[in-house]
Amino acid sequence: MSAESLAQFVAKRRKSLKLTQPQLADKAGVGLRFLRELEAGKPTLRVDKVNDVLRLFGHELGPVPMDRNNLGDANG
Repeated sequence: MSAESLAQFVAKRRKSLKLTQPQLADKAGVGLRFLRELEAGKPTLRVDKVNDVLRLFGHELGPVPMDRNNLGDANG
């Protein structure tokens, strides 16, 4: 899952539950700044904190198969 799709997932779920960013941050036990960075798609975030947020939605991060055609020349 890319940072963008993770950001979109969290924002969409938060809004569907009619929660503000401060409310979700409080419920997940993370800082408001962290949640804002997560929803903004920041590419470097602490996995444990991301999982604290995702657990509220019944999800967690895990390995996702990559499309090997999109790895680029540097990795192939």
